[in-house]
Amino acid sequence: MKAARSPAGASIRVLGYLCFGLCPLACSRYWVCDEPVETDLARLPARLSETGLFRAEGVEALAAGVRAYRPQFALWSDGADKRRWVLLPVDSRIDTADPDDWSFPVGTKFWKEFTRDGVRVETRLLTRWGTGQGDWTGAAYVWNEDGSDARLTVYGAQDARGTAHDVPAAGECMACHGGSKSVILGFSAIQLAYDAADGGITLGTLGAEELWSDPITEQPRIPGNEAERAALGYLHANCAHCHNQERPSHGGARCFDPDNALDFRLSLAALGSVADTATRKTIGRAVKPGAPGASRLIELMSQRGFLQQMPPLASERVDQDAVELISAFVREL
Repeated sequence: MKAARSPAGASIRVLGYLCFGLCPLACSRYWVCDEPVETDLARLPARLSETGLFRAEGVEALAAGVRAYRPQFALWSDGADKRRWVLLPVDSRIDTADPDDWSFPVGTKFWKEFTRDGVRVETRLLTRWGTGQGDWTGAAYVWNEDGSDARLTVYGAQDARGTAHDVPAAGECMACHGGSKSVILGFSAIQLAYDAADGGITLGTLGAEELWSDPITEQPRIPGNEAERAALGYLHANCAHCHNQERPSHGGARCFDPDNALDFRLSLAALGSVADTATRKTIGRAVKPGAPGASRLIELMSQRGFLQQMPPLASERVDQDAVELISAFVREL
C-alpha cells in the first residue's frame, strides 16, 4: 500500500526533494504545487450533497439547472469511468469573446465523478467565486462506503476506497487547470463540437439556448483523416494543458509548468489543415517525424515512473491504445 498524504502533494514533494538533491542538473521542480489557501477552501462545503449537485431527496437526482456534458476528447485516467456536470448561474451567459478561452460567470460550478473498477471513488468540484482569472477553488470529495454522500478530502487519498485510484490534493488541481486562461479544460468549442445522443450540453445546445455572449457560427472540425483527428484531439486533451504557448503566467510554484516550446493545443483559428495546427508546427525536439521509436513523446507515453512519464499526473497505467494511435500519427509525418 502507498503511504497516505498529509500536506497537499506531500508524497510528490518528498520524491521531488530527493530528486532535486541527487540530480540538480537533470530535474526541474515542476512537481511542487502551492498549498491550498485556507480562506478559499472555506468556501467549499464539507459534503458533496451540499454543493448543489443533487436534489434534497438523494444523490441520484440532479438539482435544478445542473446539466451533464462530456468532452469530445477525454483525459486518460487509467481507464476510470467519468461523468461530468455543469451549473451556470440563472440568467447568465458564458463570455465567449475569446473562442479558445471562455470566461465563465461567477457562481459557475463544474463536477467530475470518477468510478474505478465499478467503485464510485470521488467527485471533484471546481467553482468560480470571483471575477479574477484565478478566482476558482477546486477539491475532491471521496465517497463513503454506502454511497450516500462524499466528504471533502483536502489532502487527497491514495488507493482510495480499495482501488488503484489516487485522489489529488486540492493544491494539485491547478497543476492541470492552471494551464488554461479559462481554467476549465473539457468544456470548450473544440471539446463540445459534436452531436450528443445522450441529451448532454454541446456547442449546438449553447447556441440554441443562447448561453454564450459571442456566437460561434461554425462548428469546429479538427483537420485530417479520422486517425489524424483522433491523434490531434488526444494530444490536445492530454498534453496541451501543460504544453501550450498561451499558458498564463503564475507567481507561485511551477507545479507541472514546463518551460519549453512544445505546443499541442488546438485553436479555432488554426484548423485549416493538419499542418496549420500548433501540434504539427512544433514537432521537432519531442517527436521525430516518421520514427515513433526515436521520439521522446512516444517513449514517455509508453512508460510510468516519477518524472519519466506522460501525462505526468493522475496515471499509473500506460494507455496502450493511445501509444499506438500517436505512434501511427508520428509514423506518417
